[in-house]
Amino acid sequence: MKISIRTKITLMVILFTTFIVATSWIVCRVVIKNVFINNLKDNMITTYKSCNTFFEDDNYSDDTINDLYGKIKNPSDAIVLVIDFESNKIYTNINDDGRMMESLYRIMDSVLAKNEKINDKSAQYVINRNYDEVINSDYYDLIGTLDNGYMIIIRSSISKIDSVVKVVTRVFNYITVFLIVFSSFFVLLLSNVFSNPIKKLSHSARRMADLDFETKVPVYTKDEIGELGESMNEMSSKLEKTISQLMTANLELEKDIEDKQKLDEMRRDFLSYVSHDLKTPIALIQGYAEGLKDNITDDPKELEYYYDVIIDEAKKMNTIVQKLINLNKIEYGEFNINIERFELVEFINDILSSTRILADNIKANLVFEEEAPVYVWSDEFMIEEAFTNYLTNAIHYVTENGIIRVFFEKNVKNIRVCVYNQGNQIPEEDLDKLFIKFYKVDKARSREYGGSGIGLSIVAATMEALGNEYGVYNTDDGVVFYFDLDNNMPC
Repeated sequence: MKISIRTKITLMVILFTTFIVATSWIVCRVVIKNVFINNLKDNMITTYKSCNTFFEDDNYSDDTINDLYGKIKNPSDAIVLVIDFESNKIYTNINDDGRMMESLYRIMDSVLAKNEKINDKSAQYVINRNYDEVINSDYYDLIGTLDNGYMIIIRSSISKIDSVVKVVTRVFNYITVFLIVFSSFFVLLLSNVFSNPIKKLSHSARRMADLDFETKVPVYTKDEIGELGESMNEMSSKLEKTISQLMTANLELEKDIEDKQKLDEMRRDFLSYVSHDLKTPIALIQGYAEGLKDNITDDPKELEYYYDVIIDEAKKMNTIVQKLINLNKIEYGEFNINIERFELVEFINDILSSTRILADNIKANLVFEEEAPVYVWSDEFMIEEAFTNYLTNAIHYVTENGIIRVFFEKNVKNIRVCVYNQGNQIPEEDLDKLFIKFYKVDKARSREYGGSGIGLSIVAATMEALGNEYGVYNTDDGVVFYFDLDNNMPC
């Protein structure tokens, strides 16, 4: 038979409450009564000590003093009887010559008849429980001797204790019934606090079993149930992520076939680009070399022209090969990076001085107006290669009598080096492809000045190796290429 958690919690709490109440009732019946009795005895001893102190004072010898009421400490309102056997004088705190005094005298006579007068200093009194047949009641009697030899009898009624215990027990019984009823209703309500979250956990678990990972367990507490809810939510997220990764991996696996085809196409394109760029210089070198071998001319000027063509084309081939080697080293991390601090304005001025003649040949206006010092952290050799590629590219594409301007864009973390050339804009669809190896927007013009489509790829590889941004954008009358440099010590 299925028993709900709510029922289990209710039964357990009711049983535990009943056990506690029963235990408390026994304690109330036994312990509380003993506490009252012990307190009563302590009060009788206090009264005894007060009498001892009182009769040490000479004032008590006054014949008019035989009433002890109000003259001694008597916390339990006990009946006190003190007898001086030498003078036959009796001191008491009650004005009652009836049955109570008769009972006390009987106790005194009994003690005297049995010769039970206590003179031992180590046992000046005894406390016994007695049943008085005259009064028909139980009492505690303290019988003893004061320090001056007087006999003392102190009597306290037990009926007061019994009546108090009965009242306390009756009140306790009422409280017990109320607590049991109240706890039953309270536990029913409290069990809902625990069972409802568990029901929600069960409902969410069933939905997760059906692969519905959108469901989440509401967590309102920081207890074990709340931790279980958080764990289920975390499990749901991880399962969803894992299944998503499996689906992604499956899609990637399907895409690998397409990537392999694209890779084959890229290999073919690479070979096509390289063969295209090397085919022409190789053909020229071969043709002019064969002409020289066949003694096609004896004219010294034509011979010198043949030699110059062969040398020039060989230089172009060497340039392409060297750029490919450098690009390969940078891309595969074989190029040693040496980060150092250097002054950027003087560095750029040196490069501009060596290339200004190329700008003058096309009557371009080369402008650089930044003032030193501007310090940056980077690899000076790699930055020289990247900046030279930008500058060479600008010189080749600037319009005749146009402007080439080098400028900085500064911020807190870095400095952006920009190279602007006045001229035709680059088509928007080609902007993202310019840094791809061997990509050329104007292939005919690239061939005209010997461009291989590798220079910008070297810039891209260099900046990625250094962890800096780079790019290109069009302006109203030209194009700007840029890259960033750290002006603070890189981490």
